[in-house]
Amino acid sequence: MTAAPPTELFGYDYYQNPYPTFEWLRENSPMHEFRFPLGDIPLWIATRFDDVHALLGDQRFSTDPVWASKEFVDGGMAVGRGTAIERIITMLDPPDHTRVRRLAMSTFTPRRVAQWEAPTHAVVEAELDRLAGQDRPDVMDYASAIPAALMGNILGVPLDRFTEMIHAIERAFHTDPDDEDAHRQAFEEIADYGRALIAHKRREPADDLTSALIAARDGDDRLNEDELVAMVAVLIMAGLDTTRNLIGTSVLSLLERPDQRRLLVERPDLLDTAVEEFIRFNGGVAVGFFRFATQDLEFAGTKLPAGAPVIAAVASANRDPRRWEDAGRLDITRTGPRHVGLGHGLHNCLGAALARLEARVAIPAIVRRFPHMRLAVPAEELRYDEMWLVRSIQKFPVDLHGEGQR
Repeated sequence: MTAAPPTELFGYDYYQNPYPTFEWLRENSPMHEFRFPLGDIPLWIATRFDDVHALLGDQRFSTDPVWASKEFVDGGMAVGRGTAIERIITMLDPPDHTRVRRLAMSTFTPRRVAQWEAPTHAVVEAELDRLAGQDRPDVMDYASAIPAALMGNILGVPLDRFTEMIHAIERAFHTDPDDEDAHRQAFEEIADYGRALIAHKRREPADDLTSALIAARDGDDRLNEDELVAMVAVLIMAGLDTTRNLIGTSVLSLLERPDQRRLLVERPDLLDTAVEEFIRFNGGVAVGFFRFATQDLEFAGTKLPAGAPVIAAVASANRDPRRWEDAGRLDITRTGPRHVGLGHGLHNCLGAALARLEARVAIPAIVRRFPHMRLAVPAEELRYDEMWLVRSIQKFPVDLHGEGQR
């Protein structure tokens, strides 16, 4: 046994491939204390499935930074501090969380999800046609354009500042310790965009998600203005970035595993299990938002002081061999235990049905349309962004007709 993980947590090499480090932590230090690059604050990270699953559902922890240690807050690590983003649903506790989620879920009804299926197919086909006309397209452009067009359709406005929003999201969750002001500005840009969408839909309401959120009512309860802005903002962040990353990493996984690619094309009955396996194996989310101990407590054999920040390593939990046999292998026929790729407990993913729908359509469609598609560069030249929350490939060039890397 070596004395330290193979790569520094949330360092450059970790971002390129965190799985060897996760494997080491699961075996040697499953509840690991370290110093986070942003703010240089001591944190703990849970890496085994059972611990991550328990952490996500443990009501002794809160995602609201009001419970965080003074050191954490003073270090500039509170997500969206000083902006409307600090009121996103993922950082609310009951009773506010209960009220906001109930109102938000009234807009994610089965009828609405069913309405989004036809637009999803239309968007994917249009993007595939666009790819076909390019010499060496970037799969991340395809992966990005689909949630942008679909979220524009769902929110009721074209996301004409999509590129700006993606760049803002990247800056917001980057781990540069010298860029606290840049992080805050990035979150404010996202919030401002949400405010602009809300203003537009107040002038021109329609049968769309933004209008439904504006009109959301539950007796005398409703979303206040900050909660409304935060809800639209979190839909933009989660709806754009995590979905594009899931599509991108999943297509890459298939190009690297011709047997799984072939199976997906030949067995459309496997689509649902394939999507769950893509989310488990290398989904868009790497870790969950910080969780803070609301009291002095013991968790997973570790004593934590009140205010201690803990990270749930979702991507590590989803490859825990204690949970799945041969967990480091992609197998689209896999059934059995559920993953935590879309969360668990109070803060499970609000848009899970939409994420699954987009993945179910977009991932098999591109490999069916371009059966000879290959990477246009060696796989080791692909780079992931240094974003602590998600796994995001920077560029993913391919040759659609099989002349690229073999």
